[in-house]
Amino acid sequence: MQDTDPNIVDTPGADLALWLRLAETPGVGALTLQRLLERFDTPERILSASYAELRPVVTQERAARALLEPLPSEAERAVEQALAWHGQPGQQVLTLADPAYPAVLKQIPDPPAVLYARGDAARLNARDCLAIVGSRNASVQGVRTAQAFAQALSECGVTIVSGLALGIDAAAHAGALQGLGSTIAVVGTGVDVVYPARNRGLAHLIAEQGCIVSEFRLGTRVDSSNFPRRNRIISGMSKAVLVVEAAAQSGSLITARMAADQGRDVLAIPGSIHAALSKGCHRLIKQGAKLVDCAADVLEELHRPGAVPNAPQMFQHAQTHNQLLELLDGAASNAYDIALHTGLDPAFVNTQLLSLELEGLIERLPGGIFRTVRLGA
Repeated sequence: MQDTDPNIVDTPGADLALWLRLAETPGVGALTLQRLLERFDTPERILSASYAELRPVVTQERAARALLEPLPSEAERAVEQALAWHGQPGQQVLTLADPAYPAVLKQIPDPPAVLYARGDAARLNARDCLAIVGSRNASVQGVRTAQAFAQALSECGVTIVSGLALGIDAAAHAGALQGLGSTIAVVGTGVDVVYPARNRGLAHLIAEQGCIVSEFRLGTRVDSSNFPRRNRIISGMSKAVLVVEAAAQSGSLITARMAADQGRDVLAIPGSIHAALSKGCHRLIKQGAKLVDCAADVLEELHRPGAVPNAPQMFQHAQTHNQLLELLDGAASNAYDIALHTGLDPAFVNTQLLSLELEGLIERLPGGIFRTVRLGA
């Protein structure tokens, strides 16, 4: 592992526009930027360097020349948009020189120069961050397992990091929102783009109670090539990565491999030897990942063996689930009306409805209306 030069981290009053200019320069990726910062210390010095000074550090000639030329018009617009977006309520662009930039992420070889953060950026430097990842096409049991682990660990103050995908990611975020540690979603689009659209309600809750981050410019749409880059941030922000369900060729195994390369612990939950979604986890365990079957195993890896989940609060969640299911049985309602009827906090109601939706017990209709799922209908 490699630490960012302390001169960079402590640069007072670093110019956000210069950092954005570097991040938008064609051909200058995270690794190239790291080499430039090691050589020149600050964006200002990089952008004032001559071609002769840049060329020994920058592998590609065109990238060195791009640092000397004006940005393409599209990139220039992206910089202007980011500057206008930054500083609005719940919106920040963090640079490597910013104290709010996640310290643990600076330890990886290729941290992004800038991070767009939507929500509570203080969450990014939480004491203990754990990544929970797994299959998008998760089984019902896998969803319940991810949610239960995330909730139990969040009750102990652990912040859950995942990628806002369907399946295991969504379940992990939902479980985490019910505890003290909250959650961080690392996305492969702009932070102002929700993908997949089915997770729009979840993304809204994360932005309110946790944080959504991305290294991609605002407005970036879905592109499959972005997700491996996204995965290195998921693992890089975490002390360990827990894989809940993964097929033999699952993208979650990429995150696990990146975690190992970054010096993070890799944990995996075993399953049936006959289940296709257990193959990836079993492969990781054979390769040295720690087998875990309870939240206490994870807490031990995080060096918090004495922590225990808040059992009374978890019992309250179970009671609330039953209350909401009874309320929605034979009727449909929205979260606001449910909160008025029950006297519960609207944010709490939202997280519980999301949990029930992920378990397949209720469904979300247009207009934010919920109703119980009719089996066999």
